[in-house]
Amino acid sequence: MSMLATIGQVAHFAVGLTGNPLTIIGLVPIFAAGLAFLRYVAVDPESHPVNVRHVRREYDFIVVGGGSAGAVVASRLSEIANWTVLLLEAGGDENEISDIPAMSGYTQMSEFDWMYQTSPPGDSPYCLAMIGDRCNWPRGKVLGGSSVLNAMIYIRGNKHDYDQWERQGNRGWSYQDVLPYFLKSEDNRNPYLSKTKYHQTGGYLTVQESPWRTPLSIAFLQAGKELGYDIRDCNGEKQTGFMLSQGTLRRGSRCSTSKAFLRPVRMRNNLHVAMYSQATKVMINPKTKTAYGVKFVRNNHPQTVRARREVILSAGAIGSPHLLMLSGVGEKNHLQSFQIPVLSDLKVGYNLQDHIGLGGLTFIIDDPITFTKSRYQTFAVAMEYIVNEKGPLTSLGGVEGLAFVNTKYAPKSGDWPDVQFHFAPSSINSDGEQVKKITGLRDSVYNTIYKPLRNAETWTILPLLLRPKSSGWIKLKSKDPSVYPDINPNYFTHREDIQTLTEGIRIALNVSNSQAFQKFNSRPHRIPFPKCRQYDFDTDDYWECSLRHFTFTIYHPTSTCKMGPVEDPDAVVDPRLKVHGIKNLRVIDASIMPNIVSGNTNAPTIMIGEKGADMIKEDWGIKIR
Repeated sequence: MSMLATIGQVAHFAVGLTGNPLTIIGLVPIFAAGLAFLRYVAVDPESHPVNVRHVRREYDFIVVGGGSAGAVVASRLSEIANWTVLLLEAGGDENEISDIPAMSGYTQMSEFDWMYQTSPPGDSPYCLAMIGDRCNWPRGKVLGGSSVLNAMIYIRGNKHDYDQWERQGNRGWSYQDVLPYFLKSEDNRNPYLSKTKYHQTGGYLTVQESPWRTPLSIAFLQAGKELGYDIRDCNGEKQTGFMLSQGTLRRGSRCSTSKAFLRPVRMRNNLHVAMYSQATKVMINPKTKTAYGVKFVRNNHPQTVRARREVILSAGAIGSPHLLMLSGVGEKNHLQSFQIPVLSDLKVGYNLQDHIGLGGLTFIIDDPITFTKSRYQTFAVAMEYIVNEKGPLTSLGGVEGLAFVNTKYAPKSGDWPDVQFHFAPSSINSDGEQVKKITGLRDSVYNTIYKPLRNAETWTILPLLLRPKSSGWIKLKSKDPSVYPDINPNYFTHREDIQTLTEGIRIALNVSNSQAFQKFNSRPHRIPFPKCRQYDFDTDDYWECSLRHFTFTIYHPTSTCKMGPVEDPDAVVDPRLKVHGIKNLRVIDASIMPNIVSGNTNAPTIMIGEKGADMIKEDWGIKIR
């Protein structure tokens, strides 16, 4: 393939993002992406998964959704040579732009994204700085799912999360039970980590630190020490502390679940991958309450496919409950209001949980060392990425450091922190108006607060609430599968969520005030949101108003198909991930979490895929080593 042809392909995708490739990422990054494509196919030994032309009438297993869990499930089930597996994915394949870690923000609000939005809030306002008071919720509509859109952060959560799951009646889900499945996936390429008992090499999923970072990342660690926290591997024995970011990175490029789990097995004859295939209904026999197939649309053509053994939903915390309800599995009164026959009366779509924090908490420094568009979009940076697989373009979505800290509301033991920090040597102003676009910020907010910083050196901390008390729901708006559901996260309905985040923000201010950051003359950006001007900076009212305006989610929806024993009135699936009341139907994705984990959800979702696949094998008589 010629270089011009390659650049043409990338430019075509760029046009799909904004209508003008040169205005989105500039000529140099397009050139870099073109070069990346040549390295991508020449160096990487695995080609892309094959998009099967014809779907058979019947398979042993049908997996709906090829994302962070579904790609894992399909790969692992196809290890059994006499089982046939169909993976249905509503989107297409990854491309060269999604492969570049620093470009993660450009895949959101693109053809790779379902582009969901929250519904306007009720009595407890949130997302007020966004257009229409609605937060964007990017979700991956692509092979690899949201592992193609995210910042690649690899965090497993806290051991107490999983022990709590087991205490709720979910036998086999304690920390000691799930740790082997984290290790099974992992191929850790940082020697100082891989040699510990908490990490492993040789798995499909490559994990490592970015080979490039700014000097501020070291200041972030030093500030943590000043505040009394240890610098540690937060995926290790204890979570509380500060660390450099670990991510799903391979040779400087994104390692999505498609790249990790599907490309190596693409030649298996018993695994079919059907892209651009959107499932519309699970076919369930109303007499026997047994799932026996899936209806889906491909190329505008409705089709059906039958499952001899099981249907597995891995469509995510929005897609899986949506599909269950369309299929007659859900809360009785809700389904009846849409004239959908009820096959199993379950709390599908309830218990929606998400991690939220204050977006745009910005600090200013004097030194020209931050991560800005003008600084990293140069020919030299592009060549460093292509030739050496290093440099700013390998940054994990710009997130260089992580921390887990304890507010006064955290358990007194100190080893179950309630706030997480994402540290980035940049802010809303650093990337032109792309962050404004993907967050949906109003022009008035962006122009007032962040546009004045367009030439400033800035950094940010995103303080994130790890275990929110507030929960929401996913509900139908229509029985038409093409109509998106009602997404209502009910942020901040519990007062303690605001109080905990306010304490977390003040710890972030202490990071800026540390000696490590005062070397750079760090100070907070104090321009308030237009409707928060009546409050003094750093008062409780000021931070509550700010949180209700720039309500920032890093896209961790979970728990809408809650796992629990049959006696749990809110449970949708049992501890074997089988849907209560329906045979041969499971859900295996982030929606089964009884409670959201204390950390980024991608690694736990991959773990759920690994464990769920083994459960299926065991239940069908396959001995697990």
